[in-house]
Amino acid sequence: MQRVANHCNIMNDEFYRQILNKQQLAEAVPSNKEITIWAMQVIRLLFPEQSKKVFISIGQLQDEFAKLQEELLHIMNATKACGNCDNKDRAKSFFDQLPELYRILNTDIQAIFNGDPAARSEFEVIRTYPGFFAISFYRLAHSLYKHDVPLIPRILTEYAHTKTGIDIHPAADIDEYFYIDHGTGIVIGETSRIGKNVKLYQGVTLGALSVAKYMADTKRHPTVEDNVVIYSGATILGGETIVGHDSVIGGNVWLTKSVEPYSRVYHAPVVKVLKKEKK
Repeated sequence: MQRVANHCNIMNDEFYRQILNKQQLAEAVPSNKEITIWAMQVIRLLFPEQSKKVFISIGQLQDEFAKLQEELLHIMNATKACGNCDNKDRAKSFFDQLPELYRILNTDIQAIFNGDPAARSEFEVIRTYPGFFAISFYRLAHSLYKHDVPLIPRILTEYAHTKTGIDIHPAADIDEYFYIDHGTGIVIGETSRIGKNVKLYQGVTLGALSVAKYMADTKRHPTVEDNVVIYSGATILGGETIVGHDSVIGGNVWLTKSVEPYSRVYHAPVVKVLKKEKK
């Protein structure tokens, strides 16, 4: 029994050494909570419909934006992956383009409000719609990604994923007037390209035909052109797959080949309804 106990102690010591080594070599990154709180502050500053805080002068707003810029700089400086980056310039560049980010987000709000008969006001869209929540986090993360900020964009979109069930990779290229309806279960892969005025329902996947590691730097996900509607449960796969503009993709469609503009693609299951005979 003593020999078994000694063997277990040796095994435990080795386990603890491995964990200690990982602790000492762990990559420095601020907590996900700190990063997502910063993002929420930016979004709430742009859309006070989500906030209780009210500013009464341009000077106050400028000070708040400057504070958030400093917080972003701190987050990047504290992230080991950003260690060799020109963080001050990147933080400034990100905030310099906030007016354009704000403009595009307002087109998304318009698309949702105009496209959903249940939406009573833009306030309701901004405050309650999970689609807008996910899109706003994606837009912010995508801007950081375009500024070559590592890791942080993925943390932000994964946070939105946990909150809404909508999984948008920050590298995906999505144009304005983007509308997600309901949204739960949507997956938009890294190299997806989505045009203007596109509407996606819940359960849509824009994915890859293969997930082989050697394809990491290739276009693996579909292109969806302007004015396309994709209904719930549709799966569209492959980097060479193009959904032509003004097309409609029906529910539960499995698509791995391109379709021409103005196409209607639908799944046609055999459905039988049997009436119960009256006695």
